[in-house]
Amino acid sequence: MLREIVLDTETTGTDAKNGDRLIEIGCVELINHVQTGKFYHQLINPQRAVSEGAFAVHGISDAMLADKPVFADVVDAFVAFCGDARLVIHNAPFDVGFLNMEFARLGPAAPKAIPLEDVVDTLLLARRKHPGAANNLDALCNRYGVDTTRRVKHGALLDAQILAEVYVELLGGKQTSLGLSIAEPAEAIAIESAADSGPVGPRPMRSRLTESERLRHDSFVESLGTNAVWREYLEP
Repeated sequence: MLREIVLDTETTGTDAKNGDRLIEIGCVELINHVQTGKFYHQLINPQRAVSEGAFAVHGISDAMLADKPVFADVVDAFVAFCGDARLVIHNAPFDVGFLNMEFARLGPAAPKAIPLEDVVDTLLLARRKHPGAANNLDALCNRYGVDTTRRVKHGALLDAQILAEVYVELLGGKQTSLGLSIAEPAEAIAIESAADSGPVGPRPMRSRLTESERLRHDSFVESLGTNAVWREYLEP
C-alpha cells in the first residue's frame, strides 16, 4: 500500500530565512494515488504581520490569525497525520523550506527536518512531461481540465485538493477517486470518511479531443461507408 500526503502551505511572505512564517497548512491523503477523503487543515498564528503581497495572494489577514494556535501547538497533530507517508508538493523547496524552518524554531524536541529528496515535486514532474510550457498549478489545471471554479484566492487545503487531481493526471490519469469532494476549510484537524461520500466508482474520463479533431474523426468515420461491420458498435 502506497500512502502519500499532498501538501500545500500559505505564508506571511516568501522568505523563510528572513523571518516569514507559516500561516496555513492543508493536506490530502492518497492511498495508491486514490483520494481517501481524509484531510488535515490548520490556520496558524505566525506571531508577525502578513505582508501585503502575501495577503493579495491568499486573503488571510492578521485579524483572521490572531486567535489561532501557534505552530508549536499544532506540530504534533500535523506530524501524526503525515506519519511516514511520502509528501507530494508543487514547488517543494518553498513549502519544505518553511516547514523545516518552523521545525528548527522548536529546538531539540523538534521533528526531524524533511529531506527534499524524499518529496515528490509535481513542478519537476510537470517540467519533464511538458518542457517549455507553463507549469504552475493554474496552467496544469487548465491543461488537464481540473475544476477550479471555487478557487478565488489561494488556500492551502483547496490547493492541496486541486494538486491531488493534477498529480494523478501527471501520472497518467488512470486512477479513480473515492468520491472526495472539495472540503470546506476547517480551523483544526478535519478527518472525513470516504464511506460518507457516496458509492465508490470511477469518474468518467474527460475527452481531450479538440473540436477540430472531433470533426476530422467524424468525417473519417463517414468516409468508410455504411457497410463496415463494426458500425453497429457505434449505435447508442
